Amino acid sequence: MENNQNNTNENKIITVIIVAVIVSILMLLCGVFSCTKCTGTFFYGCASCATLRDDGNGIDTYVTTTDSVEDETEDSTTETKVPEESETTTKKDVIQTTDAKESEETETTTKKDIIQTADTKESEESETTTKKDVIQTTDTIKKLKVTGANLTDEDGNIIQLKGISTHGLAWFPQYVNDKCFKQLHNEMGVQLIRLVMYSAENNGYCTGGNKEELKALVKKGVKYATDNGMYVIIDWHVHGERNPNVHKEEAKKFFKEMAQLYADYDNVFYEICNEPSGGTTWSEIKSYALEIIPIIRQYDEDGIIIVGTPNWSQYVTHAAKDPITEYDNIMYTLHFYAATHTDSLRSEMVNAINMGLPIFVTEYGICDASGNGGIDEYQANKWMQLLDKYGISSAMWNLSNKNETSAILKSSCSKKSGFTESDLSAAGKWFVNMLKGSTDIGNGELSDGENDNFTENEQATTTKQETTTSIEEYKITAEATATLANSWSTGTEYYYQYIITVKNTADKTCTSWEADIEFDGNITISQGWNGEYSADGNVLHITPVSHNGTIEPGQSVTDIGIIIYSTEPVTLK
Repeated sequence: MENNQNNTNENKIITVIIVAVIVSILMLLCGVFSCTKCTGTFFYGCASCATLRDDGNGIDTYVTTTDSVEDETEDSTTETKVPEESETTTKKDVIQTTDAKESEETETTTKKDIIQTADTKESEESETTTKKDVIQTTDTIKKLKVTGANLTDEDGNIIQLKGISTHGLAWFPQYVNDKCFKQLHNEMGVQLIRLVMYSAENNGYCTGGNKEELKALVKKGVKYATDNGMYVIIDWHVHGERNPNVHKEEAKKFFKEMAQLYADYDNVFYEICNEPSGGTTWSEIKSYALEIIPIIRQYDEDGIIIVGTPNWSQYVTHAAKDPITEYDNIMYTLHFYAATHTDSLRSEMVNAINMGLPIFVTEYGICDASGNGGIDEYQANKWMQLLDKYGISSAMWNLSNKNETSAILKSSCSKKSGFTESDLSAAGKWFVNMLKGSTDIGNGELSDGENDNFTENEQATTTKQETTTSIEEYKITAEATATLANSWSTGTEYYYQYIITVKNTADKTCTSWEADIEFDGNITISQGWNGEYSADGNVLHITPVSHNGTIEPGQSVTDIGIIIYSTEPVTLK
């Protein structure tokens, strides 16, 4: 009996020893240690003093305190975001090792490696934009809207698009191809294509053009622009008819079809009347717009619609005083040609912006208003700096090899794509450089009526016409010379652009002047600049504006110009 009891005790001792050994092994495996900083025990960290276990390298490493752990737990319930810089700094400050610098670098690297969400880059860029409040350009298509006087993305960031306008699709269809559009976007930096559908003119949509073929070109253009990550404007190019109401019923049908096709596209703009002119008032344009816009809105409820303004899309303050308020996402056009339109039109634009008008420059050139003549890079760069300042989007006229200054390709270039620098005209080279960010206005100050940055038109060919008229003002003799700079025909009308120089040939200051210029047929004024004009039959009457009425002895005023037209060819008498 006693021996049995002894055996039992021995078995208990052996069992206790075995259990102790097993527990010790488990403690080693699980990392349970006595805290070296307090009396607590723990597995991987002491809840009392937050000491990590000794990993066997002689270094006690510490983690965040209990309060910090609670903060992190609370944060974990919110949406995961890229940590702010201040959060990273806080964590680094808390992590203290004997090799602090190495540990910080390791922690930072580890953290960067872990945080790899699909929208990390976008979040960082959005955060940067918000902080800097900068104007963005975009290389990816995103949904846009009109916010106040600005074109913005859905987050309210101002978006500025820069691009190119085609010439008339009926006349230069060859450039509507995928390779051309791809090169424009990938190599030149074009973000926007304007597809020009002439409503009238020779073979226009409403004047003998093949409507199905023309619409097919628009559809191809939208596809190629979309495939290559660009925005696209579908432009109803009112020009020869001057008043958009002339072909209003055709415009309704056209935009109904376009809106049905592109209602779900985020990159399509509708420009419903290019350049109302010939005395067309804003009330007439607005009335037209209020018939076209609801047709588009039946299918595309939030697509951006662009409305032309009076006098070749220059009188933007007229629209600003009486804007379209019945619909959202409406913008208004301003067009300029740098060698013609300078400070006065820039002031008109800024005034309209200050009145809250959202402006889109759907067409501009760096030559004169005819699309031909000389290039004025100085004024062009002043314009671009102003557009950049206000985040105004723009499209340059034009993608073609037409024998005129505004074309970006030389007339000798027969390529449809794969253009090289040698294929670009002077306007084309300026355009590419502008897209790459070079808008240095240089030292092109006007001096003695000459602009150092004014490039002669090497492509234009015109018939020489010139006349000189004597002017008397308080017995002071002056001379007005009209020189033909360009001429063209639409098929039914003949257009002539004249540059007018007024010279004071006396030895006294001329404080006012007026001139009459005669033609051999009746004329109508299309547009003019730096002068006040009226026509009476075959006589053109010119008076100065505020800044060029005074001419010093021997000096000249040279920045005066006008475009006239007639139903028959005319010349100066």
